[in-house]
Amino acid sequence: MLKNKIQTELQNKVNKKIAPLFSKYDIDFTSLESGMKWKPIVLIIGNYSSGKSTLINEIIGTEIQRTGQAPTDDAFTVITSEGSNRPKDVPGSTLINDDNLPFVKFRKYGEKLTSHLCLKNIDSPAFENMAIIDSPGMLDATTEKDRGYNYMEVLGEFAKMADLIVLMFDPHKAGTIKETYSAIRNTLPEKSGEDRIIFVMSRIDECDNISDLVRSYGTLCWNMSQMTGRKDIPHIYLTYSPEVASTQNTSELWPQERTELMEKIHAAPDLRLNHILEDIDRQVNELQIVCEAVAEFNRRGRSLFMKIGKITVAIGVGLFCFGDVLTNSILSLPRQTLISSVRGGTFSLGNLLLPLIFLCATLVLGWIFYNNYGFKKLLRKTLENSSNLVNRENEYRRNLWNKMQGKIIDLVSNSKAKDIWIRHSGNLNKIQRFLEGDLKKYYDKLRS
Repeated sequence: MLKNKIQTELQNKVNKKIAPLFSKYDIDFTSLESGMKWKPIVLIIGNYSSGKSTLINEIIGTEIQRTGQAPTDDAFTVITSEGSNRPKDVPGSTLINDDNLPFVKFRKYGEKLTSHLCLKNIDSPAFENMAIIDSPGMLDATTEKDRGYNYMEVLGEFAKMADLIVLMFDPHKAGTIKETYSAIRNTLPEKSGEDRIIFVMSRIDECDNISDLVRSYGTLCWNMSQMTGRKDIPHIYLTYSPEVASTQNTSELWPQERTELMEKIHAAPDLRLNHILEDIDRQVNELQIVCEAVAEFNRRGRSLFMKIGKITVAIGVGLFCFGDVLTNSILSLPRQTLISSVRGGTFSLGNLLLPLIFLCATLVLGWIFYNNYGFKKLLRKTLENSSNLVNRENEYRRNLWNKMQGKIIDLVSNSKAKDIWIRHSGNLNKIQRFLEGDLKKYYDKLRS
């Protein structure tokens, strides 16, 4: 209950203090917002024969998902306990239109995804504070056109929401599926932390003998090293379904692996608040680096404006004082210059007309020069070497820059000359106070 209270407090604090800044800098806030508003999530992914549905049925304790060697379910299925007020089966069209649920952002993927999204409301106290999402089986040769929506992009959005991601393999297809490769190599590292992903090789009871199991496990480890690009392989849980496994094929170590896996899955709700704080920390730091970059560009714009402005004013003052002298010597106009009128004691307002025209024309031309040449040149040079907009003194800052560079370039490239007067120091101070004050307090609460 205490964690739920902290989560609600944190959500209100973020919505009040930080959410408006995400909007101001055109940074997507929906994934962070949805992550704070709902319950802990375990995402189950893998190829169609990896045992996802069997594992889910075992976690829940009853047969909820259909099982089989061939593809049995091509939908993203959310399994949780939502109480008697919600129907047993909730279609995707309802989920994406319910602001109390974190699925509104999936609207943009269209009707094809909506028809392959549903919620199963089960009667289980254990799932009142937890949800499992079963995903369509990964395939070896498919395109966005085949599914009707961008599967990898949708999977990435679910991965962002998940507190635990269980990636499953079977011993017969140990990591050779094309979509599995894309998920491990690109989608999951971009959308989720490594600590939230566990790898499972299921159906090990189907191996004929220990040599067959070792061969399959070795193949999976090799493929994992190729997919991750790393030599150190994460722990791979070995499991099977005791209801279908042959007892003569099971090893004494296998039940222990199954127990550890189940404990890890059921412990996912305890990680929720930690993950929310991590997500907020990461995304607010991303916001900060964007704000810093735009502020630096505006500072350079103001600096250039002042430099051109000083030259323009100097020329304008010179023409104000002596411009009419020049026109008088060439065109004999005006009949009496400003200086001669002052010296002769015959000064009148009419003597200011031409000098003021010279001064105003010079200022206008200076602004035109800055707007059409100076600012555009600054913009071009900045975009050519945008990385020097912010300090990237450590690996963390470099990673932030790499992730947000596209957004920064987009914001800078769309800047207008008049935007240089927008100061961002107040926004930077708000962000800094939130990171060093509010967020730190919640970390301390969680540790106490």
